[in-house]
Amino acid sequence: MSAIELTGITKRFATSSGPVLALDNLTLSVPHGGVFGLLGPNGAGKSTLLRIIAGLVRADAGAVRLLGEGAGPAARRRLGALIDSPLFYPFLSARELLTVLARTSQISADPLPLLQLVGLDTAADRPIAGFSLGMKQRLGIAAALLTDPQVVILDEPTNGLDPEGIAEMRTLLRHLTDARGVTVLLSSHLLDEVERICDRVAILSHGRLVTEGKVSDLVRSERLWLDALPIAAVLARLGDRGAPHGEGVVAGIGRDETPALIAALVADGVRIHEARWLRPDLEQIFLAETRGSR
Repeated sequence: MSAIELTGITKRFATSSGPVLALDNLTLSVPHGGVFGLLGPNGAGKSTLLRIIAGLVRADAGAVRLLGEGAGPAARRRLGALIDSPLFYPFLSARELLTVLARTSQISADPLPLLQLVGLDTAADRPIAGFSLGMKQRLGIAAALLTDPQVVILDEPTNGLDPEGIAEMRTLLRHLTDARGVTVLLSSHLLDEVERICDRVAILSHGRLVTEGKVSDLVRSERLWLDALPIAAVLARLGDRGAPHGEGVVAGIGRDETPALIAALVADGVRIHEARWLRPDLEQIFLAETRGSR
């Protein structure tokens, strides 16, 4: 059983220039536990998909299941969400706001532990009007956690945070999933942060899923790069396993084959100035997948 199961999700929006297909028969499964990243360029359908999961937008077709149940009001009570930039009553304090939200949700909750969790305990009684964008983002996450949800959806959770705040957010999200068993689904444009924090990612383009998998699997493939002359001799030795790359050559070989290759190139009279392994990062994979789907 998955934490979130999406089957055949399709959504169109009417615009002045005609209908726009935001999501195109999208099927995706988010497993229990861990941090799952939802990536894609602007207009890929990420925010629309998160709104559909949260019940803020109705899909034209397809089904959403949360924790094994149809995504009705009962199932969504086990879901916390922060979609877009949070907006709060500016005259309330952070403590007062969470108290009001708890009453609205018909639960009893002490706001202070949540404010401590997101690093706002020292500002608990200050009016929200004086909060920075990053502080409001933290408060929005505290509000999303108010009902002690099993699944949390966060749309750009690091928006407005400085580098220290981003690192603290990374620690918080890992704590939620590692210590509390919460499933976190987040969207972000900060690909290096996604690579650091997420266990799995899905990449969308034009409303379609173009790739999905473990981050460790996606960035695992590595290639040997050689700064060597003459390049023609290196390519001749490698055959279809070599290709020009920048001012050198990349070789699609395993690490165990490298010593023999180096020895053979030296015997061929090739001058090797540098040899190192290139490991793709999530940004390279993202660009390759989204550009190829245009």
